[in-house]
Amino acid sequence: MRIAVIGGGPGGLYFAALAKQLSPGSQITLWERNAPDDTFGFGVVFSDETLDGIAQADPEIFAAMSAGFARWTDIDIRYGGRTLTSGGHGFAALGRERLLRILQQRCAALGVDLRYRTEAPPVDELARTHDLVVASDGVRSVVRDRYADTFRPNLDERGCRYMWLGTDKVFDAFTFIVDKHDFGVVQVHAYPFDDRRSTFIVELAEDAWRRGGFAEFAGRDLPPGASDEAGVRRCEALLAEHLDGHRLIPNNSRWIRFTTVRNATWHHDNVVLLGDAAHTAHFSIGSGTKLAMEDALALAACVNEHPDIPAALTAYEAERKPVVSSTQRAAQASLEWFENIDRAVGQAPEQFAFNLLTRSRRVTHANLLERDPDFVAAVDTAFTAGRADKVDAAPMFQPFRLGSVRLRNRVVVPPIATYAARDGIPGAFESAHLGALALGGASLVFAGMTAVTADGRATRSCPGLWSAAHELAWRDVVSRVRAQAPDGALLGIQLTHAGRRAATAEPADDGTCAPLGDDGWPTLAASAIPWDPAGSTPAEATRADLDEITAAFTAAAQRADRAGFDALELQYGHGHLLSGFLSPLTNRREDEYGGPLAGRLRFPLEVLSAVRAVWPADKPLVVRISAADWAEGGTTEDDAVRIARALAAAGADAIDVSTGEVVPHERPAYGRGYQTPFADLIRNATGVPTIAVGAISTYDDVNSILLAGRADLCAVGRAHLYDPLWTLHAAAEQGYAGPGAPWPSAWRPGSRKPPGAGSDRVPPRLHLLREQAEPVHRRWRPQPRLVTVPERG
Repeated sequence: MRIAVIGGGPGGLYFAALAKQLSPGSQITLWERNAPDDTFGFGVVFSDETLDGIAQADPEIFAAMSAGFARWTDIDIRYGGRTLTSGGHGFAALGRERLLRILQQRCAALGVDLRYRTEAPPVDELARTHDLVVASDGVRSVVRDRYADTFRPNLDERGCRYMWLGTDKVFDAFTFIVDKHDFGVVQVHAYPFDDRRSTFIVELAEDAWRRGGFAEFAGRDLPPGASDEAGVRRCEALLAEHLDGHRLIPNNSRWIRFTTVRNATWHHDNVVLLGDAAHTAHFSIGSGTKLAMEDALALAACVNEHPDIPAALTAYEAERKPVVSSTQRAAQASLEWFENIDRAVGQAPEQFAFNLLTRSRRVTHANLLERDPDFVAAVDTAFTAGRADKVDAAPMFQPFRLGSVRLRNRVVVPPIATYAARDGIPGAFESAHLGALALGGASLVFAGMTAVTADGRATRSCPGLWSAAHELAWRDVVSRVRAQAPDGALLGIQLTHAGRRAATAEPADDGTCAPLGDDGWPTLAASAIPWDPAGSTPAEATRADLDEITAAFTAAAQRADRAGFDALELQYGHGHLLSGFLSPLTNRREDEYGGPLAGRLRFPLEVLSAVRAVWPADKPLVVRISAADWAEGGTTEDDAVRIARALAAAGADAIDVSTGEVVPHERPAYGRGYQTPFADLIRNATGVPTIAVGAISTYDDVNSILLAGRADLCAVGRAHLYDPLWTLHAAAEQGYAGPGAPWPSAWRPGSRKPPGAGSDRVPPRLHLLREQAEPVHRRWRPQPRLVTVPERG
């Protein structure tokens, strides 16, 4: 084959070397416009996983890299005048210049045609004259621009400013520096990469960057390759205490914004994207070079394994895209955490350090416990410090006071729609459902999506609480649950009016709800906007309608109290009636109940105030909101904070922070714990207790969320459907048996995890000498250079 490679970075070089080894007869030509010894950047960090792949694919490259690695296991967090250290992580770093030299030498030895200081011919020409064209031409890829209609790139330029620098101070661990100044927070990501230098990345939020005077320096015109020397010296002065007299070293260093690159597809005919041309991931979770070299290995393997180029490129993309997407999700979470670092600054040092380490959701409480038990023990201790009712247990089993009620642990079962009612009357299934959950160990269990009027039901199978008959039925359910679980969870109920989402069929397998059409009933909303083109147009609520709705919520709350419920939740999210008033996408009213946020809040606050007036003061009142609409023009983060603050002032004891389901054209960023950042935002901006909800399914995630201070309670929904005893089993898995997770007496013999297959096998000793355990803490200690002193003659 004839293969053209555009771009002589690590990804392009590594692909060329691997492809030439697999197909020595192929003619591989690589074009790079810069000189071979030009390099931009400093050090590159690799994971053990990536290094294992390099070792298997090309032992010579791996051996040359290993000879120059800086290795360590510690992460230092310098914050609030202290340095906290977490060990057991494992890092290997190498100078970018050295890495390029290793790859260049390997390519030359294999017979790759390397053409430096040479612009590649036009990609159209290369595609005609070569079997394969590999575009590894970076984040500003010319090839990607040429075939943009096919690749459909999305370039997301972020708000923070950062500058990539080096320093002659050799740090001995990966070091995060978080310094608060009068103009804002300065954060640094630093790590060593050889015995003389370290990478030193300085990052600031845009407003802090401007207030700090950096914009004045950055505004000057600089020639190509020049650095913002004034900005570098300013950083050097601000961070002098961390540099210990050492200097910052620029290399084409300027203030830039990070751009996350995504492409709908990575190949066009015989042209394929690799590395930063195809994707980027924020530097706070790892190296773009690492991803590019993984791409290179996968592409070379696919070209070798498949009979033709189209099949190879399809396989390459199918293999790599899920891996990259996973990395980008973690990187996005990390990037957003650093963009909003002000939310965390102010936390106690131990909590801040844990929050930082778990920001991407890849590192968790259990993960850190395995790596460095002493660090996690210190964080756990700090979490319960000063609390009279603390227990010797994981964060999820610590008690919490919600309003005036003490919850025995931090786990909540959120309202779950069961679609089992008839004419709004709950029956045997609701009793069994709530009974099982009440026995399962959670502190608070909510009955779900209960309508305050018949026309406020989402479907015919939704429960209601609009009459004496419904009150009686619910009282019977509560009594039955309490009879079988006298020491079980507190019971709550969610009240709602579905608004324009009413009169639909039960959800299909894909979660969509078709309108009932002529078999339905009239719907009501903030504005006369149908849910989608297939739905009926709701009536815009009149003043009389609003009064009736308020009265219905108030009456239903009183019935819930008389039925014996311990807590109440009002549904102000997910596109239901009151959610429709809050979102600018669904509230187009021109009266006092529309317009700016204050107007959109007016009716929801009227309902909350009326309910709070009749709901007992000693019983918690929670409000669920959609903190984001996941659609352009919808609820902003500032809106969400103002909504939560107003709801708390009107009597809400906590905010159950969900998102979305407000408009059908939403584009949520689904993923594990994807809604938790909004609970974090509201909790830390307002001081109001929050419940995190959405894709939280493991006890490890619950502990991580609580310990990082992102929420006060965690609602675990679908995992409790999978296992109604989820909380008790989480206690057993963690070896906890105490008041935070009491087993029913009849089930207590099953409170220990049952033995599995092979658990009774005792393995023999097979090693004469015991292997030494890897130390938890290892710092980078460069070996002293040997200096030859000539003899005196």
